[in-house]
Amino acid sequence: MANLFKKHVNEFPSPYTVKNAVKEGSIVTKLSMLILGLGNIANKQIIKGLIYLALEVSFIAFMVMSGAHNISMLGSLGDKAAEEVWNEAKGIYEYSAGDDSLLILLYGIASLFVAVGFVLIWVSAVRSAYKADYLKKNGKHINSFADDIKDLFDKNLHKTLMTLPMLGILALSILPLIFMISMAFTNYSKDGDHLVLFDWVGLKNFAKVLNFSDSLGQSFWSVLGWTLVWAVFATGLNYILGMILAIVINRKGTRLKSFWRFCFILSIAVPQFVSLLIMRTMLQPSGAVNVLLQNMGLISQPLPFFTDPTWARVTVIVINLWVGVPYTMLQVTGILQNIPAELYEAAKVDGANAVVTFFKITLPYMLFVTTPYLITTFTGNVNNFNVIYLLSGGDPTPVGSTAGKTDLLVTWLYKLTIDQQYYNIGAVIGILTFIVLAIVSLVTYRNTGSYKNEEGFQ
Repeated sequence: MANLFKKHVNEFPSPYTVKNAVKEGSIVTKLSMLILGLGNIANKQIIKGLIYLALEVSFIAFMVMSGAHNISMLGSLGDKAAEEVWNEAKGIYEYSAGDDSLLILLYGIASLFVAVGFVLIWVSAVRSAYKADYLKKNGKHINSFADDIKDLFDKNLHKTLMTLPMLGILALSILPLIFMISMAFTNYSKDGDHLVLFDWVGLKNFAKVLNFSDSLGQSFWSVLGWTLVWAVFATGLNYILGMILAIVINRKGTRLKSFWRFCFILSIAVPQFVSLLIMRTMLQPSGAVNVLLQNMGLISQPLPFFTDPTWARVTVIVINLWVGVPYTMLQVTGILQNIPAELYEAAKVDGANAVVTFFKITLPYMLFVTTPYLITTFTGNVNNFNVIYLLSGGDPTPVGSTAGKTDLLVTWLYKLTIDQQYYNIGAVIGILTFIVLAIVSLVTYRNTGSYKNEEGFQ
């Protein structure tokens, strides 16, 4: 029995890891840790070995030419400012190029990404050399380059399909994200003229934003509170009203169901920014709504739709219903049609009216099925840039304040960076927005039936 077990184990190679390569690999495999591809070349995987070697040479050349310098500059982010020097021979002033902290930060982070990528290539090369060495010792077949290419379209197809998307995510998502996060720990802003040269300041920006006694901190907590209120009302009202609208249209006694759906879906066909800009124009003090109400004698002076904080906040919530309810109606229509009819029949036999049926059957079932959709909608409303910026522009804005009474965190972030050049504070706001959304989403989802009872609705 012991011999059978030993034979069975020997049929399967030990894991091709760097640790095993160090412990069990031949001298050629160990030399491959310094000269990538050497083990592959020694085992007649010439092309594969040369590719690893070329990657190593390219990395070393990159680090010598610029990579090492880029990484070394991350600590200081540069300290040499541009200088104006008088050229006697030419009789003009010339400007010597100084350091640009923004480019130093970007190139340094990019160089770190390249270094991490090379570490992954190094691990792959060592594992490949050890695998070839192991297969040769045990008299097993070693893949040629043609065999490796075939595997990329067979058992390793996932690597072929995922390589380009992963590179795209790294270059277009993760690298910019880390670059933005890094700005939060610098003094990159117009304060102190730090738009070209800036330094690391640690957590000072976070302390400033979270400080209740600081004007910027007061703005943050005010905007955060309004953002959460807006997100709750925008999500809840759209969801409830959209569901009620879908129920009314789907009921048996409603005629021309397709016509009514078409009427409400028509608002979706019109580009959102067009609808919002038109409504913004109509609700101005001299807009169509105020002029019409004044001509009818219903009001003596224009209504302060965007000049009074309370009016402005109610206005953006109400107009958001016009934009959002049709989407919710479409989302829940199909789900409503899948609620078991037996539940409604049993409720009717028990004497339940329409209100009881809604709160005891329809709403619980819809919440069970659509909780992930609700969380996504809530997240979208927290970051709903279009409705706020195009409709109210964040107004009304108190004198001297960086944020208006209807500004969300995302619109305030836009103003801080694009309009006011507080790039470091904008990065802090972006990080804090992510933290708030992550906490709310995780806590909400983990306490719902969709998470606790994935098997079915009861």
